[in-house]
Amino acid sequence: MSDLNLYRNIGIFAHVDAGKTTTTERILKLTGKIHKTGEVHDGQATTDFMEQEQERGITIQSAATTCFWKDHRLNIIDTPGHVDFTVEVYRSLKVLDGGVGVFCGSGGVEPQSETNWRYANESEVARIIFVNKLDRVGADFYRVVEQVEDVLAANPLVMVLPIGREDDFTGVVDLLTRKAHIWPDPGNPEKFDIIDPPEDMLEAVEEWREKLIETAVEQDDDLMEQYLEGNEPSIEDIKRCVREGTRKLDFFPTYCGSAFKDKGVQLVLDAVVDYLPDPTEVDPQPLTDEAGEPTGEVATVSPDEPLRMLAFKIMDDRFGALTFVRVYSGLLKKGDTILNSFTGKTERIGRMVEMHANDRNELDSAQAGDIIAIVGMKNVQTGHTLCDPKHPCTLEAMVFPEPVISIAVAPRDKAGAEKMGIAIGKMVAEDPSFRVETDEDSGETILKGMGELHLDVKVDILKRTYGVELDVGKPQVAYRETITEAIEDSYTHKKQTGGSGQFGKIDYRIKPGESGSGYVFASTVVGGNVPKEFFPAIEKGFGSMMQEGPVAGFPVLDVEIELYDGAFHAVDSSAVAFELAARGAYRQSMSKAGPQLIEPIMKVDVFTPDDHVGDVIGDLNRRRGMIKDQDAGATGVRIKADVPLSEMFGYIGHLRTMTSGRGQFSMEFSHYLPCPQQVADDVVAEVEERKKAG
Repeated sequence: MSDLNLYRNIGIFAHVDAGKTTTTERILKLTGKIHKTGEVHDGQATTDFMEQEQERGITIQSAATTCFWKDHRLNIIDTPGHVDFTVEVYRSLKVLDGGVGVFCGSGGVEPQSETNWRYANESEVARIIFVNKLDRVGADFYRVVEQVEDVLAANPLVMVLPIGREDDFTGVVDLLTRKAHIWPDPGNPEKFDIIDPPEDMLEAVEEWREKLIETAVEQDDDLMEQYLEGNEPSIEDIKRCVREGTRKLDFFPTYCGSAFKDKGVQLVLDAVVDYLPDPTEVDPQPLTDEAGEPTGEVATVSPDEPLRMLAFKIMDDRFGALTFVRVYSGLLKKGDTILNSFTGKTERIGRMVEMHANDRNELDSAQAGDIIAIVGMKNVQTGHTLCDPKHPCTLEAMVFPEPVISIAVAPRDKAGAEKMGIAIGKMVAEDPSFRVETDEDSGETILKGMGELHLDVKVDILKRTYGVELDVGKPQVAYRETITEAIEDSYTHKKQTGGSGQFGKIDYRIKPGESGSGYVFASTVVGGNVPKEFFPAIEKGFGSMMQEGPVAGFPVLDVEIELYDGAFHAVDSSAVAFELAARGAYRQSMSKAGPQLIEPIMKVDVFTPDDHVGDVIGDLNRRRGMIKDQDAGATGVRIKADVPLSEMFGYIGHLRTMTSGRGQFSMEFSHYLPCPQQVADDVVAEVEERKKAG
């Protein structure tokens, strides 16, 4: 049985182009997992094995691999940086014990880094920071350290200092040992010299070393007392304190280097082993009941506990369906029968594999702390708990964001329709932020996702991987509806046929709800005018109608309905009668309550060189954007704005034209706001047009 203290389950996450995948490649090379490093820009990276990833030079899905460093087993997940694929980061962080946040030495803390950092904070994942690309023009380690403090409100604990800047970057000084690590040969990461630091850095080394020790000894009162008395703690003691503070998220050990030039990655690997927690040191996952409420119990990480695993990713490849699982407790052997606590069904474990990107090694058993893939499981989805049938339990579930953009697609021929149905079924299982619906009026298939790039990649996968040629409609915005006025109304549902009839009378108030509250139902009926057993039927009746608003048929948000009186008939009243009464009441009253179309507003983060700031701001204003913030950096300006999604289609092309190809942007859903009347009229007209055409 493996020693859990020697396990490190880590993820590598960052903004697009900060160098996550390159860093992963260097780690695999240094640990002997691969013998030749592949470059992202050549489409050769080990963990970017999808065609779409190799062409675009970005990571789309998280990839898992296992390697060894100094007798420790590292299970590494390389995650995407692009905002459209943040769900991959979120679900990876959910099952990891530690992470490496990679920041670009010149770009600094970029938009997606903030989102990923927020996810990691929510998942309480211990992290170390690697400031990469210090050989780039404009790279400044100290500026990035400041940004981590200011933008992320985090506490970076500087462990190394860079030697030289930009083209002259040659290595780093390890503050603990006061030794310089110099890499003279860029193509040979294993060959480096350990020498004394340059004369002109001695003062800075002592200054930063003092800061490091002062911060670290705060974790141990006795050591702190000794330090204040003038006794410097041993390196072992300092390391112990750094490990403790990292585990508690009090600070984040910060390293620097250039992964592309093979400089500084060994020290990051040492830090993973020295400072990131093993599976037993992380707060155990809480167990919940079927409704998702915590039971107070936890999944203690130990091979001696009952089996508990979380399926965090489904992937379909040439060998069949793969279910990635994190084993939290217990032992799993080939041939075991396990229970899916979500479906209540049991399944037998056939093949288990340890993943290395898209290659695999067969396994006979796995234990608490392992991240493995199981081949050929049926009916398992992301977020399902798999456990010992004798000890059923549910691990804390994952919550995924709602899609904000949709496109209509249609296969070009009959054969394609069947292939598309099977392919989309597999893709939805793989990606919980990708949804599919059929438009009942037009019969079109609607694909919903997190952004243009997200859906673009999905259509590409359908075309290449599954051979389905599609006609794609223009993107549609996920509009919603709400109300602006409070009204009081009454509705009676009465139907007399042969035998017993139907009767239900309800008096109710409808008013606008809190932003983000969805649909809220409450009853204040006193005196039994409407018996309690009919309340759920009334709530269900109103709820079922919220999918179609009175303005243009979009789902309704942020509405409160209060049932305050009514009447019933001893014979003719039933749950069905009251449900129908609620539906009739909705149709009668919603159009009187000042219904309004609301549109998704995106949090947009644009980077532009200094000389194009005016053009970019002017363009965002024309797109009905609200400028929130401007932040000048060394290489350009970051502009933060709230912009309606409907105005952002094709924005990347405009931005590149305006900034001579140097601008970048990212966006994520923020909130809903009322549409201007002109926009609302156009949307309603478009919906009418589609209905006629359908």
